[in-house]
Amino acid sequence: MASEETRAVDTRTAMSPTERDTPAPVGASETTALEKGPARAWATRLVVAGIVLSAVNLRPAITSLGALLEEVRDGLGMSGSVAGLLTSVPPLCFAVFGVMAPRLARRFGPAAVVCAGMAAIFTGLLIRPYAGGTAGFLAASALALMGIAVSNVLMPVIVKRWFPDRVGSMTGLYSMVLALGTSLPAAVTVPMTHALGGNWKLGLAVWAVLAAAAVVPWIPLVREGRERSVPAARSAQVQAQTPASASARAAEEQPPLRITRSRTAWALAVFFGLQATAAYITMGWMPQIFRDAGVSAGTAGLLLAVTMVMGVPLAFVIPRIAARLPHQGPIVLVLGVCGLAGYAGLYLAPAAGAWAWALLLGIANCAFPLALTMVGMRARSGPGVAQLSAFAQSTGYLISIPGPLLVGVLYQHSGGWGLPIALMAGLMVPQMVVGVLAGRDRTVEAEAAAR
Repeated sequence: MASEETRAVDTRTAMSPTERDTPAPVGASETTALEKGPARAWATRLVVAGIVLSAVNLRPAITSLGALLEEVRDGLGMSGSVAGLLTSVPPLCFAVFGVMAPRLARRFGPAAVVCAGMAAIFTGLLIRPYAGGTAGFLAASALALMGIAVSNVLMPVIVKRWFPDRVGSMTGLYSMVLALGTSLPAAVTVPMTHALGGNWKLGLAVWAVLAAAAVVPWIPLVREGRERSVPAARSAQVQAQTPASASARAAEEQPPLRITRSRTAWALAVFFGLQATAAYITMGWMPQIFRDAGVSAGTAGLLLAVTMVMGVPLAFVIPRIAARLPHQGPIVLVLGVCGLAGYAGLYLAPAAGAWAWALLLGIANCAFPLALTMVGMRARSGPGVAQLSAFAQSTGYLISIPGPLLVGVLYQHSGGWGLPIALMAGLMVPQMVVGVLAGRDRTVEAEAAAR
């Protein structure tokens, strides 16, 4: 399938000189002002700032906990199985709450929902260390993860709506910042906790400050209604000037498609679920694997940070490459091979080659930005992207729930990491298969209509 950038160029070049030179119809002057004037530029900068600050807050709730999991277990009296349940809470919340995001966005607007999501992250991170006991810790974590879930689903929608001709580059920016927000807490939570007197509760709560900052850029957009008015105005102008306006408007106004009829949607959902399984096992358990191999707590957290930080440059590059390829299968295979090599290293020599395994698993974890890019490419319209994003992420996260929990059970009852690592490697094979299927050049609308 051609990239969004290519389709945008093709639409413009398909216009006749008369159509390109025809002025906007009556009522479009406000659109032009929004599109080209200071208001439009101001709103666009706010959206970019909102995307960046939101992305950096989508993982600290998880990776900061992974770095201090042993301290949290001791402080709250958790068993290995309960700790495994704790690492399964993120995908559970993403599956349950993510499916609500499109409906909430239609009612309140995407920016309003993301703004509320950032506020939920702030509140959950602030209160969870002090909620008292395991149940309170889990409940506060669920509140923060609810905010992450709806924001996860709506980020591709916001990118598609505001930057339809730059899906690859904006998804790359979002994914790169998300990777930075994943790696930073893993690297600095342990030393920061030591600097705060060794208080793990304060070491976790401090990340709420970052979430508070992410609320700010969305507030003016919600107050002024920019998330709805500006894209709608731009859409009206484009429809008034292009010969493809009738089909574009028809695509936007069609009732929700039957997404479950699309084989590509199912393949993408399973791919999303398996890569999420690997990611949450890595974020929740990899520091413990290294610590059990004799690596210090600080170094184990740094190794997790290395794994996560690999996504900073690659998450920017991979979506741009993927958006230019008709089939994303080769990228899926390369990432999968790196994952298999990393798991083999963790099994054979976890301490001796720790840095190499961290790098390889970091490359494998870049299946996440690839999956987000394919969400934007496998649907034609904004509503289609919203449906596909909600379906793929909610179904995918539901699939990923048992993984981290099963790793905790296997670790506790086997007394080692051989069986858990074998499980991780075994799941990589079907991930590669469904990833190749999801990367084929087709759209979910076409598949749903054909069945």
